[in-house]
Amino acid sequence: MILIEDASARKRDIEEKLRQEQETLLFMRESLEKSDQLTKNMVSILSSFESRLMQLENSIIPVHKQTENLQRLQDNVDKTLSCLDHVISYYHVAKDTEKIIKEGPAGRLEEYLNCMARIQKAVEYFQDNNPDSPELNRVKLLFEKGKESLESEFRNLLTRNSKAVPPVVILDLVAGDDEIETADEVSLEHLPENILQDLICISMWLVEYGRNQDFMNVYYQIRSNQLDRSIKGLKEHFRKNSSSSGVLYSPAIQNKKNNTPSKKAIKRPVYIPGTIRKAQKLLKQYSQHGLDGKKGVSNLTPAEGKEDMLDSEIDSYIHCISAFIKLAQSEYQLLTEIIPEHHQKRTFDSLIQEALDGLMVEGESIVSTARRAIMRHDYSAVLTIFPILKHLKQMKQEFDQVLQGTAAGTKNKLPVLITSMETTGAKALEEFADSIKNDPDKEYNMPKDGTVHELTSNAILFLQQLLDFQETASAMLASQVLGDTYNIPLDPRETGSSSSNYNSEFSRRLLSNYICKILGNLQLNLHSKAKVYEDTALGAVFLLNNFNYILKSLEKSELIQLVAVTLKHPDKTYKGHIEEQLQIYQRSWFKVTTPITESNMPTFQPGTKLKDKERQAIKDRFKAFNDGLEELCKIQKSWAIPDKEQRNKIRRAQKENVTGAYRVFWQRYSNVPFTKNTEKYIKYRVEQVEEMIEKLFDTSA
Repeated sequence: MILIEDASARKRDIEEKLRQEQETLLFMRESLEKSDQLTKNMVSILSSFESRLMQLENSIIPVHKQTENLQRLQDNVDKTLSCLDHVISYYHVAKDTEKIIKEGPAGRLEEYLNCMARIQKAVEYFQDNNPDSPELNRVKLLFEKGKESLESEFRNLLTRNSKAVPPVVILDLVAGDDEIETADEVSLEHLPENILQDLICISMWLVEYGRNQDFMNVYYQIRSNQLDRSIKGLKEHFRKNSSSSGVLYSPAIQNKKNNTPSKKAIKRPVYIPGTIRKAQKLLKQYSQHGLDGKKGVSNLTPAEGKEDMLDSEIDSYIHCISAFIKLAQSEYQLLTEIIPEHHQKRTFDSLIQEALDGLMVEGESIVSTARRAIMRHDYSAVLTIFPILKHLKQMKQEFDQVLQGTAAGTKNKLPVLITSMETTGAKALEEFADSIKNDPDKEYNMPKDGTVHELTSNAILFLQQLLDFQETASAMLASQVLGDTYNIPLDPRETGSSSSNYNSEFSRRLLSNYICKILGNLQLNLHSKAKVYEDTALGAVFLLNNFNYILKSLEKSELIQLVAVTLKHPDKTYKGHIEEQLQIYQRSWFKVTTPITESNMPTFQPGTKLKDKERQAIKDRFKAFNDGLEELCKIQKSWAIPDKEQRNKIRRAQKENVTGAYRVFWQRYSNVPFTKNTEKYIKYRVEQVEEMIEKLFDTSA
């Protein structure tokens, strides 16, 4: 029973589960049916939406394409209209700009250049697109006319505003480098700023668009003329306003010196015109004497006006060289602003040629004049070359810097002139040395009183000029390889100097040897000239005076130091020469002192009566002394020893020799009764003899 019940219960459970499963299955079937229905509905909706989208697309795409085409057409129309306007504008360029181009760029350069830019674009358009168009010829002609107007405006602006620099401004500019401290810098403004900017604009346009370089020729021609006129104006300023001293001052400089007391002094020119003029005058007299054989100054000395003119010409040329450098520097600075860089050197080279050639021709003229003078044995001409050559060599470095980049021919002009001057100067120096040696011994040209010969004074004066131009003179001598002539060692080891100061020492020794050569030639010539005098004593006085003059002149200047480089202790040498001539002179008094010396005196016993022979001997001694004393005092009274020290020295020596011997003689025989006419023989007391000797070499006594 229990098993049956269990089976019934299990059956009911199974049936209940089966029923539940069937209900679930039924629910699922219904759900699937609903889902299928919904799917069918969704598919139907989507199919309908797709159909509508396709219909919309089929309707909109043609409209879009049509709109796009219309937009493209619109853009093409706009572009076409714009191009038409642009093209049409080229046809109007000539008409729009013709009036401005004809009127020229004066006063409206910027507007004018804008018009030229439009014309240029029109030319380019017609050349590329319509080369056969008559408009092309029209705008071309207009462009060429505009370019010519710009070239003309460039010329006119440059011509109207290029003015010669005033001489006083140039002098201020040159003097500015010599001031150690400058309150106001001296500057040059060749062109007003607005004019300069216009010229720069025109230059840039002509080079970039005008394809034209002719304006550069115009530039250098106008500025070259201005530079040349500035130099010539300075020369004229010197000619009109130079003082007798040859030194010209700028009014502006004087005003600055007054207003700025803290400013340092301005350096003066490198030479002293008055001294050179004096040397030239004396040397000219000497050379003329040697040629003509006539003595006299009236027809040999150049007029004072000519001397002043010579000083002015030298000073003018020296200042013009400095002025050229300063003006050329200024011109180059101006040129770099206006002329394109790759044309600057060539244009500058052409610009400076006229002024530079003028200076070189003037320099060569000075050299030619000096050569002709030297051929006439007028060695004063070399003194003109000295200051000029010194200045040229001082300025050469700056000169080379200014001409840097110019043609080789331009750079070599100054070195050629310097070489020419050095060669001419060296010839003059050598010929002057030879003239000192070979000056003829002419009796009429000898000083009657035995004073310094003009040959001596000229030679010393000439040598003194060399002191101011030692480097210049040394270079002249070196240019002719005079080292071999003067036996100067060329190896620095022989000189004992280092390489750093070898050149300086070599030059000093070269000049020293030349000066010693002059002095040696002079000494030989003076000895020869002394033989012209019939009186040996006068010849000795002559040599004494000349040697003393040489020694004093050497000692008063640096010549003594230069001579000492070659001749050790030159002062002792000349003092020896002077002492030698003094001894020769004193021999002339032997005929006065010899008769009264102890060896020639008669011997007798005091208190005894003199024999006739003894009395006559004493008379002869007194007479010989008196006659000799009177004769020598009369003759030598007219001789001259200008140097007071030497004059007193000779008088003292004669007093010691003559009065010493006469005192002994007079004391011994003045009281001896050798004659009844005592005054005839005992004419002079010892004091009177001293007074007579004191009056030697004194024409006023």
